[in-house]
Amino acid sequence: MKYIESFTDGMHINGIYLCKTRTIAVTKNGKEYGNLTLQDKTGQIEGKIWDLGSPAIRDFDAMDFVEVDALVTVFNGANQLNIRRIQRADKGQYDERDYFPTTPMDIEEMKKEVHALVDTISDPYLKQLLKRFFDDEGFMHVFSLHSAAKSVHHGFIGGLLQHSLSVAKICSLMAGHYGKDMVNRDLLVTGALLHDIGKTKELSGFPTNEYTDPGQLLGHIIIGSQMIDRASAGIQGFPEKLKNELIHLILSHHGEYEFGSPKKPALIEAIILAYVDNIDAKVETMHEAFMSKQPQNQDGWLGFNKLLDSNIRKTTGV
Repeated sequence: MKYIESFTDGMHINGIYLCKTRTIAVTKNGKEYGNLTLQDKTGQIEGKIWDLGSPAIRDFDAMDFVEVDALVTVFNGANQLNIRRIQRADKGQYDERDYFPTTPMDIEEMKKEVHALVDTISDPYLKQLLKRFFDDEGFMHVFSLHSAAKSVHHGFIGGLLQHSLSVAKICSLMAGHYGKDMVNRDLLVTGALLHDIGKTKELSGFPTNEYTDPGQLLGHIIIGSQMIDRASAGIQGFPEKLKNELIHLILSHHGEYEFGSPKKPALIEAIILAYVDNIDAKVETMHEAFMSKQPQNQDGWLGFNKLLDSNIRKTTGV
């Protein structure tokens, strides 16, 4: 198949894509036309169906995989498709992995790393808690294929696993650097592995990757805290103080009230987690900008990035 990132003006397209959105719009002359958003793992493109009455326009809905015959044109500096034929594709004609952004990391290897980190936890209550989540095949399946965000960072299949593992590994290094007299490594690593578990319920899975009703009403911080509270309640003798400390890490991991944290960090472990979470998110945001096809000037500057609130450029061959 031809991926969307490779489309150029005048190119003829005949392939299968995910129809992310489908609406009916009206021209200035009062004629209805179809307005679509098509997607593959490399990006999205708008498509127009100018002749809705054509027999070549078959029945399909948003979130269907569709077989498209179209011409690439340029409008207002952006590629779009002039669609001449379109119909719903049959299962077996496509591989869903071609249509959604996916982590470049090996998901199975990352899952093994998570289990290896859980095995390093010596506190029996925290280890039992972690196993309640990560030894649960149903939860682990959802967790390992989920995104960590809708669009900001790690917004791809496996993004939640990649981000959580990265944060936990960095937190483990930080605990070793500052030492056990200052940092409770078991608490910190447990909080790091669990800090974003609420995103498994805040966001729907692919292909939609949209905010759910609980996500809109509560958000992943509250949802994650509830999940930990319920899971710890099923572990006999789980210390109340330890549970509150762990939930505090979840509630404060965005660091500031204006960033969505109900609490500001009050424990060393909470401070470390909040900063490491922010670092990992910022680094991934910059990495995704570097990997995009965003034009750069002769010195390598990519221009202003609103998520980082700065002009950015890279120093390596990333």
